[in-house]
Amino acid sequence: MADTKRLYYEDVYIKEFRGTVTECRKTDKGYRILLDQSAFYPEGGGQPCDLGTLNDIRVADVQEEEGELIHYTEEPLEAGTEVEGKIDWERRFDLMQQHSGEHMVSGLIHEAYGYNNVGFHMGSDVITIDFSGVLTWEQLEEIEEKVNRKIWENSPVRIFYPSEEELKTLPYRSKKELEGKIRLVEFPGADLCACCGTHVTHTGEIGAVKFLSVENFREGVRVSMISGKRVMDYLKTVNDQNRQISVKLSAKQEETAQAVERLWEENYRLKGRLLNMEQELCRTEAQRWEGEGSVLLFHEGLDADGVRRMADAVMQTCAGCCAVFSRDEDGSYKYAIGEKDGDLRQFVKEMNAALNGRGGGRPFFAQGSVKATEEEIRRFFRQ
Repeated sequence: MADTKRLYYEDVYIKEFRGTVTECRKTDKGYRILLDQSAFYPEGGGQPCDLGTLNDIRVADVQEEEGELIHYTEEPLEAGTEVEGKIDWERRFDLMQQHSGEHMVSGLIHEAYGYNNVGFHMGSDVITIDFSGVLTWEQLEEIEEKVNRKIWENSPVRIFYPSEEELKTLPYRSKKELEGKIRLVEFPGADLCACCGTHVTHTGEIGAVKFLSVENFREGVRVSMISGKRVMDYLKTVNDQNRQISVKLSAKQEETAQAVERLWEENYRLKGRLLNMEQELCRTEAQRWEGEGSVLLFHEGLDADGVRRMADAVMQTCAGCCAVFSRDEDGSYKYAIGEKDGDLRQFVKEMNAALNGRGGGRPFFAQGSVKATEEEIRRFFRQ
């Protein structure tokens, strides 16, 4: 069977085309369609496949299998049918921006630090790139600025197929040994790499790149980034969130970081004051119940640590066990229960069973929560 003519290599901006079905076969993945020519790019080179329609029938997947360009559709198209193909152009151009941005980033990092791109994933939200060496956030910021300056030069992107002799003299990047006709993609001053994917024809079409995060991964790092319209969408989201924060904190948008810092410091001071008040309350309760038998306490507004501190303080002075409960917003109760030199494991097990609770700890001290009312808790402890 003749090879499908790949129109995306002739014109990467083609959005619609006409072709003829040369084969249609039903499979587990849908209908397997071959065409005499197609603008649908198959998954490959790290780039997801194009989506779109053939005669308004959805193309759900495009793969290259044993050299054939396979379109998987949800409905059949008989051999010999003339079809009108339409590419999901917004998706295609987004992937072109992401892929081209990734090339420029990988090339300039390789030039600056000698690190290789050892794997990347082009997701619907972000691209992740794995590099063979460690990079700091400050180094990435420098690379980001350099890449964007190269993008704004709006240089033409060169795609060519060098001869074997030419290839020996070219310092191109490639993740594996290649054979046969090799397609090179050159971003002037940034990258030269073997690639089968679709790319913009001028660097300015990438718009901009933005790094989002970096984390240690194996012997190197994993970098998350975005390009093109995704950068604009990201900046819009960040700006909207910053504007909302500025309104809530009564601060200028360019001063929200300082306002949050002041809020954090005030929150830290208030937490300190609250802790001091809780500690004083614990001392008061410990003195109040000194020498008494077992104690059951209910206190509003205590977090799990506060409940623990209260139970620990009172159990040191009372003559039995101390159980402290504090109600949560959903109506359940946090608890802490302890007894010096006691063994509460069986009691806690029975309590959790009776009050729809969960939790545990050491023999003499346990923490958890119950889904019961105050009256139900008091009734259990009166048994």
